[in-house]
Amino acid sequence: MLRNGLEPWHLLIVAIVVIVLFGSKKLPDTARSLGRSMRILKSEAKALKEEGAAAPESPDAAPAAPPVSRSEPAATDARAK
Repeated sequence: MLRNGLEPWHLLIVAIVVIVLFGSKKLPDTARSLGRSMRILKSEAKALKEEGAAAPESPDAAPAAPPVSRSEPAATDARAK
C-alpha cells in the first residue's frame, strides 16, 4: 500500500495544495504561530520533566491538601456561605 512512503513529488503536491488553500499571505503568520506553539510546548514539557525529577517521592509524605468532594460545590466567595 504505502511501500515507498512520501516521495518528493508527493510533498510538492501537498505544498501546492497548502498554498492554494491558505494563500501566500497567511502562510508566514501560520508558520510563526506554529513555531511559537511548539516552543511553548517544549518549554512546558521540559518544566514538567524538571519538576518531576526535583519532587521527592517518599511513600509516607502527607498530601498538601485534602481531596475535594465532587458532590459539594466549592465556595468561590466568602459571602457565598
